[in-house]
Amino acid sequence: MKQGSGKGERGRAVSPGPSARGGASFPVPDSPFPASEGIAPSLAELIALRRSALRARDPRRGRRGVAARATSAQRGRGMEYAESREYVAGDDARHIDWKLSARTGFTHTKTFQAERERLTLLVADTAPALYFGTRARFKSVQAARAGAVAAWSALRDGDRVAALCSGREDGLVPPAGGMRGVLRVLDALVRWYAAPSAAGAGLQSALERATRLLHPGARALVLADPASALAVAPATWSALSMHVDVRLLLLVDPLEMQPPRCLLPVAAPGGRMELDLEAGAMRDAWHDAFVTPVETLRKALPGRRIQVQVLASDDPSDAWLGAAAAKVQA
Repeated sequence: MKQGSGKGERGRAVSPGPSARGGASFPVPDSPFPASEGIAPSLAELIALRRSALRARDPRRGRRGVAARATSAQRGRGMEYAESREYVAGDDARHIDWKLSARTGFTHTKTFQAERERLTLLVADTAPALYFGTRARFKSVQAARAGAVAAWSALRDGDRVAALCSGREDGLVPPAGGMRGVLRVLDALVRWYAAPSAAGAGLQSALERATRLLHPGARALVLADPASALAVAPATWSALSMHVDVRLLLLVDPLEMQPPRCLLPVAAPGGRMELDLEAGAMRDAWHDAFVTPVETLRKALPGRRIQVQVLASDDPSDAWLGAAAAKVQA
């Protein structure tokens, strides 16, 4: 059986998934989906996911700073310098313009442009282990679909959207608002998740770059394989989440999380072989490879102010937007 060919001895085959850790790809039972569906994302399916993002009600926005339960359109003081004016009682002393005050002899304070558009950044992990799936679709396709839901949600909320993928020449989609920004991100997700990259710097490098690019108040959604996320240094997660709202979405497959108790046939580079998943030692090794990274991340990262959620390949691609988004289950 050829990896990524879309055909297997008993139906549609998926790869590499566990082969990224053990050199095997898994044949799965016949599927009602066409061979081309679920293996690579299409722009049409990502555009169609706009409905999923629109299901959540857009909050009402207040005007002119009137106190109310509605959310203000302005997002705070902002970071962009606007002008300096004479200091008046009640101004924040931390923003005094000392140079202008010295030149004029009068105390002046700096004012800043209020931030009206928050930035949502998608960080895409393209590890080979993502290009695998036994139900509905590859994990890579689910990652692209979840990223599309996030992009449409950013549009709904009036945010700008950007995307980042490490180790590729086209690995950065600059921030942009409106429909143009969303479509540029969707096009990048289709390209990035069409096939495994020959070489990449990894998720660690992408998160370090995201930390340098993002300003306080931004949001980051990290789409990653659990093994990739576990390999990231804890200090990198802490640096990213210091001033940024970070959510980590772990892409898994049902076979990885709940393997069957049977002989599992696999196609390895050396030929066809069988894994005895009834044996305790084999199940322990399987658990350590696929389940332990998920459990470790869900316990460790919330303490670093990072929301951790798990999205299976056969879950609805907008499942992470529900009530579970507000509270991480440890």
